[in-house]
Amino acid sequence: MRSEAPVLLVLILWALAVAAPAGAQERRAVDLELALLVDVSSSVNDQEFRLQADGLAAAFRAPAVRDALRRLARRGVAVSVIQWANHANQRTSVDWTLLRGDADAFRLAARIEAMPRLDQRGHTALGSALDFALAALETNRFAGLRRVIDVSGDGRANDGVPLHAARDRALDRGVTVNGLAILNELPQLDRYFRNYLIGGAGSFVMVARDYADFAAAMTRKLLREIDAAPLAGRRPPHQARLAALP
Repeated sequence: MRSEAPVLLVLILWALAVAAPAGAQERRAVDLELALLVDVSSSVNDQEFRLQADGLAAAFRAPAVRDALRRLARRGVAVSVIQWANHANQRTSVDWTLLRGDADAFRLAARIEAMPRLDQRGHTALGSALDFALAALETNRFAGLRRVIDVSGDGRANDGVPLHAARDRALDRGVTVNGLAILNELPQLDRYFRNYLIGGAGSFVMVARDYADFAAAMTRKLLREIDAAPLAGRRPPHQARLAALP
């Protein structure tokens, strides 16, 4: 069953690409679609999961992040939070939410703090997590000038679809993949993320020394992602079929 998953995903994405012109105008234009992936594999205990959730919520409450969101208030930023573990366990914990100001950021932070942990755990399936996030980007109700998958984790891929193949699928769809490497177990994980995980326009790796450092690192990461300017004169492949945005 696992070997069929990549083929099934490719078929789904192909079908969406073929059908997109008819429904593309129904998608709401935003400056950024941001899928935030939170590691809940076996290497992450409950306290570390809570530090991730609370740290992510704190980042959205940070004045600098809220200022950045206000700068994009005309179209806004669409955000989703996904928990991921092994090849069979990924879940959208906070569905796509439009952020245009302080009230939206505070509501999102409260939802992130309240989200329960994914019950099933297991190995570290980075490639499967990317595929899950890509499908979420392809099927939501937004059309972003930029689309970013933001992966937080503390380990290397040891399960699921090959990471390089999943990354290539995301890049082929004009999606940027960024990483936040938590170095509590693997001191050189940022090098692994840089070599094998990230890709796309403006991609980067941010580092958290441990889970206690997660909130500060995530705040810096969100600022960089929200404030990143699209490449002048370049439209991602999924945007080429859309009419000019207002």
